[in-house]
Amino acid sequence: MMDISLNQYLILSALLFSIGLFGVLSRRNIIVILMCVEIMLNAANLMLVAFSRFVTPADLSGQAVVIFSMVVAAAEISVGLAILIAIYKKRKSIDISNINLLKW
Repeated sequence: MMDISLNQYLILSALLFSIGLFGVLSRRNIIVILMCVEIMLNAANLMLVAFSRFVTPADLSGQAVVIFSMVVAAAEISVGLAILIAIYKKRKSIDISNINLLKW
């Protein structure tokens, strides 16, 4: 059986983060942007678990930080979706270019 090295985990994490960053910068739909932010957070979580496994395998501090990060990400998505629903009720659109609430 082949063992997966730390470099392979880091490459996968960088790839996932790049996909998420590209989605955030190129999309106009708020729901897709929120999903891309979640992909970026999951890439960071993967990196934390990989470093925790390879640097200090007996210590579970990396996994504890990842669980805390998942809880914060769930709260972030729930607040983001609540803001999205409020904007949709007012503007009838979820396109980023139509949302100019902070402009005069």
